[in-house]
Amino acid sequence: MKLAVPDMISNSYFPAEAAAQLGFMRAEGLDVALELIFPVDKAYQALRDGAVDFVAGSAHSALAAFPDFDGVKLICAQAQGMYWFLVLHKDFDARRGDLAALKGRNIGAAPWVDTGLRRLLVAAGLDLARDQIRIAPVPGAQGSGVNFGLTAARALEERKIDGFWANGMAAELAVTRGVGTVVLDVRRGDGPREAFNYTMASVAATEAIVKTQQALKRDLSLATQVGRALFPETEAGLIAALIGRDLPYYDAAITPDFVAGMSRFAQAEGILGRPLSYEQVVAAQFAPLWEGA
Repeated sequence: MKLAVPDMISNSYFPAEAAAQLGFMRAEGLDVALELIFPVDKAYQALRDGAVDFVAGSAHSALAAFPDFDGVKLICAQAQGMYWFLVLHKDFDARRGDLAALKGRNIGAAPWVDTGLRRLLVAAGLDLARDQIRIAPVPGAQGSGVNFGLTAARALEERKIDGFWANGMAAELAVTRGVGTVVLDVRRGDGPREAFNYTMASVAATEAIVKTQQALKRDLSLATQVGRALFPETEAGLIAALIGRDLPYYDAAITPDFVAGMSRFAQAEGILGRPLSYEQVVAAQFAPLWEGA
């Protein structure tokens, strides 16, 4: 069986990667191989077309291949909350939460990931056209085998973009290399409150993910073990600290509040045609497996 992830060298989908690497999926009777498919809409299209069996990606992006969630269900969360960071080049001297610093800037973001940033900025009172904020793909981030976060961090360092909206690994690389400043971390309270539930990292392999979350909470060194198996040396050295920061959000439950928030966001962005019930989005029969994550 194949599990598609849209960004491999990242903390975003690490619970799914660790579940496969540490044997938790095998213990559930699933022989799962990881496959990097970027961007996330391509991963969901591969699921629709039968090329992969699971997708570990952003929940709202299922709409790219399954309009109105027809034919797909979210099984569990990898972690709670919208998980991308807004980072600007350090030369702009932006402060945390200072969205005015985005005016006139070119921000790199992946397809479907960019919708979260656009809606967040509108909710914060910015107008992309009036404020001349350009959100576009990152130069060099093309092809299904791209690790977007690494590409975004490199593009910022090379001044090909003014900033990016990407995962925690990209943000950490930009900060530790001295080229970037974190402006927004929605998961930890920055930006409009409703943005937390725009999306989350979801997946379809519930009990294995729950057991992986529990194992990482007990022994953070497992993150380094997985990182050494899957990541380059530098990123493998960073992953345990990133996962340590994410552990408070490791909860496999998908709540009605999340589904309602994601639905409002998706309708506002024009990617969802009608309100959806909880049961239309979530495979709620698996809820008992979420307990204890």
